[in-house]
Amino acid sequence: MIWEFIKSIILGIVEGITEWLPVSSTGHLILVNEFLQLNVSDDTDVNESFINMFNVVIQLGAIMAVVLIFWKKLFPFGRKNNQHPWKKDGFGACVKADIMQMWFKVIAACLPAAVIGVLFDDVFEALFYRPWVIAIALIVFGIAFIIIENRNKNKSAKVNTINELTYQAAFIIGLFQLIAAIFPGTSRSGATILGALLIGISRTVAAEFTFYLAVPVMFGASLLKIVKYDGGFTGTQIGILLIGMLVAFLVSVVVIKFLMDYIKKHDFKVFGWYRIILGILVLVYFGVKAFA
Repeated sequence: MIWEFIKSIILGIVEGITEWLPVSSTGHLILVNEFLQLNVSDDTDVNESFINMFNVVIQLGAIMAVVLIFWKKLFPFGRKNNQHPWKKDGFGACVKADIMQMWFKVIAACLPAAVIGVLFDDVFEALFYRPWVIAIALIVFGIAFIIIENRNKNKSAKVNTINELTYQAAFIIGLFQLIAAIFPGTSRSGATILGALLIGISRTVAAEFTFYLAVPVMFGASLLKIVKYDGGFTGTQIGILLIGMLVAFLVSVVVIKFLMDYIKKHDFKVFGWYRIILGILVLVYFGVKAFA
């Protein structure tokens, strides 16, 4: 079982890196499992069920990195440094109106994926969690990143702060997030950032709002997977899951800080090219495997 814990560490590293870069964490985890599959049970069905659950719930570690880094921008209560109180006195004076409004925009953006995801999560997983779907999504959205970044070159963004983001814009970003919920390989962060860039939102705001969106989305998706998981947890399985989450958390802290610094001076085209190359390699690998 030591080898399974090592696998969990490797998968945690992959999750921590790919969750925040617009390259698809779920797609990468599915592909890595092709070569480095967890083996926690002699029962094939139980093992497959655990892997599917692990690939989603491990994201809780990554999301805790967002909570840690952006805590002051996420926690909407407190009198200290409250420059925008909801009301002048009473409990309203402890509520930070700007942060509450940000959370309302997050809710608006989450509605499409939340409704469709709860109703059709199992259907989408059965239909689209396939290597060729992942490859096509990687390539298509990679091309889209390059096209949109070229289109936006030398253009000034219309929205440069989270406070300037409208509810309409938040909902449109949510529709792009829905695409990622349906097609693995799209990348949740990639889809939302792409949608934001398409409607004139700056790279920094697009990335930051994507991080905020991840909080309820990942908590909700993880809770749904845990509730639906019927394999029963052994001590070893819990340990493997917790180690994966811890590693994902630690790596995510580094990657989030890197990305926020990177996009201040660079665009997202390098990630577009990476997606295209990886997508082609995936198609070639699984094509050869199918005819071998």
